[in-house]
Amino acid sequence: MSYETITVEKRGKVAVLTINRPDKLNSLNQSVHAEGVAALDDLRKDDSIRVVVITGKGEKAFIAGADISEFAGQTPVTQRNLFNERTFFNSLDTFPKPIIAMINGFCLGGGNELALACDIRIASENARFGQPEINLGIMPGGGGTQRLTRLIGEGRAMELILTGDLIDAETALRYGLLTQVHPLAELEEKTMAFAEKLAEKAPVALQLCKEAVKFASRSNLDEGLRREVDLFAIVFSTEDKTEGVSAFLEKRKPEFHGR
Repeated sequence: MSYETITVEKRGKVAVLTINRPDKLNSLNQSVHAEGVAALDDLRKDDSIRVVVITGKGEKAFIAGADISEFAGQTPVTQRNLFNERTFFNSLDTFPKPIIAMINGFCLGGGNELALACDIRIASENARFGQPEINLGIMPGGGGTQRLTRLIGEGRAMELILTGDLIDAETALRYGLLTQVHPLAELEEKTMAFAEKLAEKAPVALQLCKEAVKFASRSNLDEGLRREVDLFAIVFSTEDKTEGVSAFLEKRKPEFHGR
């Protein structure tokens, strides 16, 4: 498919989805949301793709936030309806395959919320993070109050959301918002190497592990343990489980096919 505001490049088992609005610091407008949802639907059905990397075009911004020009004229009803539809945020959150945010600059407002909807966040040293909506007299509406709190804790999330202040990549790493930070010149190489490492794992097990971990933050321990056992049992029905065990016993590298 061809898109106007994003690009999708398939590199072997890894797809790179790039927000392509560098003149607008890759801000999120309705077209980005619609095209992002459509691209993820396509990648969901593509069995050759096992991992997705999300990034922004250029070196200044991952996504600098929502396109504020679209706020003019929006009513409470239209805004509520828009965010109750299949947004880019929710499509990322429910996507079955691992998604890595490769954060190359400003990651603010809706951009930070989009990164929060991904599974793993890897950033460049020049990246900056924040939820500055309060400075516009509004609040996060793409999951920032919920996902950020679950990820870094109530106190730190409260401070970032109430002040609108920005933090640097090292602080974001210390808070647990990120898992890796690299020099900008090395960001793509390091992120792609990590994505390719994941893409070599057994696809079904990879997806079921993701499902179990995400369920952990949205349930109590007893429910989570029951879900884990159910998924553990399912993975024992796969051909990849047989291949993985055989390869281990035969001391060779497994060849997983997602079955």
